[in-house]
Amino acid sequence: MFSERTLSGELDRVRAAHAPDALVLDCERDFETLDPAVAEDLLLVTESVDPLSFPSEWVPADAPEELHAFASSDFTVGMAGDGGVAWTHQTEPPVVFVKPRLTGSPDAFVDFLVAEAIVEVGLDVPEQFLGFFGERYPEFATVAGEQLDPVGTYQLAAALFDAFVGLHSRDAFADWADEFPDLFDAWVDAGERLEPRLGGLSEEVAMGRTDFPAAAELACSAIKHGIEVTPPFAALDTSAYREHGPEYAITWAEKTLASLA
Repeated sequence: MFSERTLSGELDRVRAAHAPDALVLDCERDFETLDPAVAEDLLLVTESVDPLSFPSEWVPADAPEELHAFASSDFTVGMAGDGGVAWTHQTEPPVVFVKPRLTGSPDAFVDFLVAEAIVEVGLDVPEQFLGFFGERYPEFATVAGEQLDPVGTYQLAAALFDAFVGLHSRDAFADWADEFPDLFDAWVDAGERLEPRLGGLSEEVAMGRTDFPAAAELACSAIKHGIEVTPPFAALDTSAYREHGPEYAITWAEKTLASLA
């Protein structure tokens, strides 16, 4: 199920700089939650596996099943929409998983995703938005639920967490031009691909052509790449959000969604 991925060149040096003990594993199949028998396969390449769990009261009853699974004692790495690379501290050492859904993707893009995960492993940030909001997630869900259904609430929470992580990680990428030029170029390219879709984003939401959670996903991805975004998302690209995290996110969501009503 798992085999160690050979890293060389810039990727190997990124790991040495940001998460020297991390393993990068190729996976035989895509997954978010692993059944116990498959999770035990990780013990062949790691020292221990200690699945996360969270209090059930943190997850509203109507939340998507993926969030209930993540909060449970099931071994869950990544959630729906997280893409082809996921990372976890639920193992010792931490692991970056490269999933087969990336088969056929350009090598430079895959290398960037792996580098991004390695950087995030080395940061003091939670793995998913439930760990980010913690006991305040029901408060966020109540605020968002005034305008969004449970799936939209989930989508918005994931986007806000993405922006928060990006505020911590993007400084590393921005400094890579000389030391890791190929990975730097891939980071810049990924950001530039977002720019054409950002200009009229607020207007598209106001006119109902783009729903708010989808717009937030796009804008929060841009924040990770240091791309300027328009209001109301510009308020997330601030030191205040980086410093105050979930409290700021809840206040922002409450004010912003109320303005759309």
